Amino acid sequence: MSPTIAPAHVNRRQFERFSLRPMYTAVSLRRRGEVSGRSLDGHAYDIGEGGVNIEIDEPLSPGEPVVIDLELPGCGRRIQAQGSVVRCEEDPRDVLGPARLAVRFEGFEDARDLPALRRYLGEGWLMRAA
Repeated sequence: MSPTIAPAHVNRRQFERFSLRPMYTAVSLRRRGEVSGRSLDGHAYDIGEGGVNIEIDEPLSPGEPVVIDLELPGCGRRIQAQGSVVRCEEDPRDVLGPARLAVRFEGFEDARDLPALRRYLGEGWLMRAA
């Protein structure tokens, strides 16, 4: 019997991910339920139907509930979703940021947002992310 070799990387994502041009994909994020409504601005660098990877200047904790507003170039509408932070990566050498966050979508603010996102991802002009 030969030994089984585990693959180096196992993709556990339910939905396909697509690369975005980071500096052209504006993101505004705020903590759900926060009274002040202060938003954190940044950019997205990949997206799928189930979530988005973003970069902002302030780290957030995994599990933290957020509202995210995405301005996807060529989409025709802003996408606003509720979600939660899955992970946050920071460079310990860089005290002032940025932090990279993975956010899982849990719902959309408007019934037209998910269909618009699906159309955007299905247009075929975005590259698949690794």
